[in-house]
Amino acid sequence: MNVPTKLTLLRILLTFAIMAELFVPGAAAKTVCLALFALASVTDWWDGYLARKWNQRTPLGALLDPIADKVLVIGLMLSFVQLGLVRAWMVLAIAIREFVITGVRLYAASRRVVIPAAKEGKHKTASQMFTISLILALLLARELVTGQAAVTLATWMEPVILACMWVTVGLTVISGASFFWRNRSVLRDVSRG
Repeated sequence: MNVPTKLTLLRILLTFAIMAELFVPGAAAKTVCLALFALASVTDWWDGYLARKWNQRTPLGALLDPIADKVLVIGLMLSFVQLGLVRAWMVLAIAIREFVITGVRLYAASRRVVIPAAKEGKHKTASQMFTISLILALLLARELVTGQAAVTLATWMEPVILACMWVTVGLTVISGASFFWRNRSVLRDVSRG
C-alpha cells in the first residue's frame, strides 16, 4: 500500500476520531475536533497531489478516495444531527446525492469511462467543508464564551448554521442535477454497454 492510499485511509480514521471527540464536553475536545478536521481536509488534497507527483495512482486509491471524502462529510453531518445542530432531512439529501453520484462514477469507471469532476461539484465540496468548519468553530466558541457573549452566540448560532446548510443543500442538489444533465449521453452509453 502506497503513501497516498495510506493518507486516504488516515482520513477515514480521522473522521471516526472527530465523531467520537464531538461528544466529549469541553473546549479541549472541540479544539481537537477542529484540528483533526483541518488535518483530514489536508489529507484530501495531499493524497491526490502525491499520487500524481509520484505516479502512484492505483485502482484501490481511486476507489477509496471518494469514499473517504463521503465518510468525512456524511459522518460529521450525522454527528451534527445527533447533537441537534443540523436537520436530518438536509443530511439525507446530501448523502443521497453523494452516494448516487459516487456509485455512477464507479460503475462508469468499471466500464472504462471516466466522468471528471466539474466546477459545480467543487463548489458543493467547498460549501460542505466551510459549513463543517464553521459548525466546529461555533461549537468551540460555545465552550469558550460565558455571560452575555454566550447568550448572543446561542441566539445567532442556529440561524447561521441553518443558512449555511441551506446553501450547502442547494449547491448539492444543483451539482447533482448538473452532473446528470451534463453526462446524460455518457450515462446512456454506459447503461447500454
